[in-house]
Amino acid sequence: MEVRINISHYPAYIILILLSALAACTEQKEHTAPAINPEDSVSVMVSYGINTLISDSGVMKYRIVAERWEVNEAKNPPRWYFSRGIFMEQFDEKFHVETYIQADTAYNFTQQKLWHLIGHVRVKTVDGLVFWSEELWWDQNRHELYSNLYSHVVTPEREIEGAYFTSDENMRHYKVTNTKGNFIREEDKEDSTTTAANTPADYTVNVKRSPAKPVLPKINR
Repeated sequence: MEVRINISHYPAYIILILLSALAACTEQKEHTAPAINPEDSVSVMVSYGINTLISDSGVMKYRIVAERWEVNEAKNPPRWYFSRGIFMEQFDEKFHVETYIQADTAYNFTQQKLWHLIGHVRVKTVDGLVFWSEELWWDQNRHELYSNLYSHVVTPEREIEGAYFTSDENMRHYKVTNTKGNFIREEDKEDSTTTAANTPADYTVNVKRSPAKPVLPKINR
């Protein structure tokens, strides 16, 4: 549409009004931003100085103490992220502390109910077991802990280290493969110890079954 106006016959303020009206009639160009990918998403919550209790199905399961807690539901898979270290207390059904866990970094993939602890991972139980490694996975669906990296286990009776570790959540039934270390033999507890030279390749403590090697999920960080 073409509009011709002789502006010489109109005062200045009328001319401004006409020009504004013509500008409003012109087609506006829509400005859009590029699509946001899940990798570019920001956390829906970032909290500092955390000391909180976590429950599952109405039952108190553990306490988390952390300097920084980040929740991101847009990433695949959704996750909690503890970038500045984490300390956890795990409770039994009577709300007694059974296990202490700490690590430099931790991910909790909430949909899979899977924890990934990284860096200076330390676990201590009320039974006197101490575990440390650079990595530990905690599968809450299977109620298992496992690590594919070098792991070290110390109890009042034995000291074991190996390349692969798997255990129940309470670390009362565990298995270490490719082991070496010292431990007291059941048939000769008074003086004899078994050394690295004759330690079996796989050492199992109170294992009711031999769990299959877990398949780690593909995770986009």
